[in-house]
Amino acid sequence: MVSSRGPAENTKMNTESKKVRVRSSRSRWAALFPALWLLALAPGFAAGASTVGVVNINTASAAELALLPGVGAQRAGAIIAARKARGGFKRAEDLIEVEGIGAVMLERMRPNLALKGSTTARRVDAATRPKKSAP
Repeated sequence: MVSSRGPAENTKMNTESKKVRVRSSRSRWAALFPALWLLALAPGFAAGASTVGVVNINTASAAELALLPGVGAQRAGAIIAARKARGGFKRAEDLIEVEGIGAVMLERMRPNLALKGSTTARRVDAATRPKKSAP
């Protein structure tokens, strides 16, 4: 298709369309920014918040599994589905078979994982975290 416009007009139109694209991408970020900010302020993501205690991955509810680092509602549901399909977990490493959990995430969760016993985990912030005693 041959344009009836000259090269100068085509360049001007391309520049204008680029400005519109830049403005629309900025407005998308402006709309997403408040949502991302609120997510960052959520209790599980607050600076210094951590989990103390253990979560029994064979008996824990979705809410208890969500106490594990990096686990939210969706991943907790995937853990429960895998647990039902397998009839329980025999080793902590079995969690790698759950979609969204890899070796790095497993290592982050490992201090809070249990295969037997009760779930004792709870979320604490930096101010209420128990202090380690010096040896």
